Amino acid sequence: MRIAVTGSIATDHLMVFPGRFTEQLIAGSLDKVSLSFLVEELQIRRGGVAANIAFGLGRLGLGPYLVGAVGTDFADYEVWLKENGVDTGSVHISESLHTARFVCTSDADHNQIGSFYAGAMSEARTIELRPVHERAGGLDLVVISPNDPEAMVRHTRECADLAVPFAADPSQQLAFMGREEVRELLAHPAYLFTNEYESVLLQEKTGWTEQQILGRVGTWVTTRGADGVHVERAGLHSVDVPSVPPTGTIEPTGAGDAFRAGFLAATAWGLGLKRAAQLGSALATTVLETTGTQPDQLNGADLLARVRGTYGTAAAGQLAGYVAPVARHAVAAG
Repeated sequence: MRIAVTGSIATDHLMVFPGRFTEQLIAGSLDKVSLSFLVEELQIRRGGVAANIAFGLGRLGLGPYLVGAVGTDFADYEVWLKENGVDTGSVHISESLHTARFVCTSDADHNQIGSFYAGAMSEARTIELRPVHERAGGLDLVVISPNDPEAMVRHTRECADLAVPFAADPSQQLAFMGREEVRELLAHPAYLFTNEYESVLLQEKTGWTEQQILGRVGTWVTTRGADGVHVERAGLHSVDVPSVPPTGTIEPTGAGDAFRAGFLAATAWGLGLKRAAQLGSALATTVLETTGTQPDQLNGADLLARVRGTYGTAAAGQLAGYVAPVARHAVAAG
């Protein structure tokens, strides 16, 4: 299955504050906030939603086409992605702007405060999907993940023109897009990905009810953190899958992107929605226990053990032929 993943490509600066953000906020003074947090840890990691999803798909052997905009500082990151199974031939390189950057601080309760510098991502609106489609010999699915809003709308329209199914994953861009823009993203996607908060925000933004949205999408996948995943299709029974419990330190950045990679890989293999949600959840927990969004170690045996421990031997057995060959170590960029 030939999958193009459009969206952000970024560098993540991840910090950990040992206290709680809520203890620093003073009731009655929230209109004049001036805070700084003394952090104990700083990790600089590769990130960006599209790059994270593409990395996961690449490590699972899908060979995705990454589509996004970066700066000239992308060279080392590009080597890393290529060596881990991602086609970067359709990435646009800006001549004047830096690659996007996400700066995020997590507290002891795993709350997060983040800032995102778009940089070169603003040039993603100039990227055309037709050359990607032709170079790939025909795309089977385009993932439209958080990106420059004009690029997201453009890619949605292009998918209709090319008659290519797409997955809508508006995520954090929902808060910044207008009603008509958001409605355009729901022009009959094959898949819609949201978390619980985003599912409510999506209804507010569009002015449509849950059932009206469901009638416009093929499959609506809602991630619920520790409460698992809810998958729904109009007129059919919904699928609910529990999450895979983490066993180590939790760092939530990128877990949702990993879920999407696992889910899309399993659907590409034709394994059905339940198995897709199970593999997505197992991969999400692997990233949840990793600092950063693209783990240096990703082992097929470990993934299968997580699946077996939560969903049973039948689930692990059905996934084994696809997941077991995944090597332990991601290839280090030279």
